Amino acid sequence: MKILVTGGAGFIGANFIQHVIRERADWSVVNLDVLTYAGNLENLKPVEDDPRYRFVRGDVADRDWVEATGEGFDAIVHFAAESHVDRSILDASDFVNTNVLGTQNLLDWARAGGASRFVQVSTDEVYGSLGAEGKFTEDTPLAPNSPYSASKTAADLFCRAAFHTHGQDVVITRCSNNYGAYQFPEKLIPLMIANALEGESLPVYGDGMNVRDWIHVEDHCAGVLAVLERGESGEVYNLGGNSERANLDLVRGLLDILGKPHELIRFVKDRPGHDRRYAIDASKAEATLGWTPRTTFEDGLRATVDWYVANREWWERVRSGAYREYYERQYGSR
Repeated sequence: MKILVTGGAGFIGANFIQHVIRERADWSVVNLDVLTYAGNLENLKPVEDDPRYRFVRGDVADRDWVEATGEGFDAIVHFAAESHVDRSILDASDFVNTNVLGTQNLLDWARAGGASRFVQVSTDEVYGSLGAEGKFTEDTPLAPNSPYSASKTAADLFCRAAFHTHGQDVVITRCSNNYGAYQFPEKLIPLMIANALEGESLPVYGDGMNVRDWIHVEDHCAGVLAVLERGESGEVYNLGGNSERANLDLVRGLLDILGKPHELIRFVKDRPGHDRRYAIDASKAEATLGWTPRTTFEDGLRATVDWYVANREWWERVRSGAYREYYERQYGSR
């Protein structure tokens, strides 16, 4: 089995490549990534010398880059995306280029002979916001509320159209919030860990009671692999961790693990269009694919904190000048 993984230098993509190399001894992986601010080849150090792994620098939004891989694959697993909601609010253009145009470029190329199966890795944010009860199912209407989620919704619909119009072998996954090693420190958990370790304040939007369903990245990777191998063409599969937490409770838990005072928490003005609650019903994937999340949130969170403590040099390098400029613009004047 030979697969193309797009966005493989990012958080989830890098973990997925490591997962595949570890779990499928006869598979080979080509990683196509443009290396934006969130792409980091250090994330692939455990596999960079493995003969079954190869990196190609390229932009999915540029058809010539995609075609430059120069070979056919059994499948494409499409992680490449601009993924940070706050950045999409500041400027949505990159999200349209990468998430929408990039997805269509890959679909076209796959259909022309680049790959047989196409796995679109999407997000629960395409469903919008939940009330106090209930969970997103695969039949929940799509109702994106941010430029980021709108771009992912558009990409999902292009994938749906490719299946229905062209009979293309396309499968879509929609996952809840990931956490774990190698996550870029603008995301909630690594941001709070890094700030706490440096004695900085921890910015929490609004009242902190926005709820997210969390899944450890290793469980997500196992779910994507299950969909790749056993998912039915044209279907959507939700992947969730059954671990709902209010943001404020999560941040307090991180401070407790690190032995830091809760007084480091600083409430900031809520971001525009901030969805109140997400929760995933993953029963379809569990029943039809034999997949289930294995990591408890408590164990996974502690392991994640341990990783960031042990790999301080990694995230200190990642927090570049460009990231600091963004951070100050987003949180500095609140």
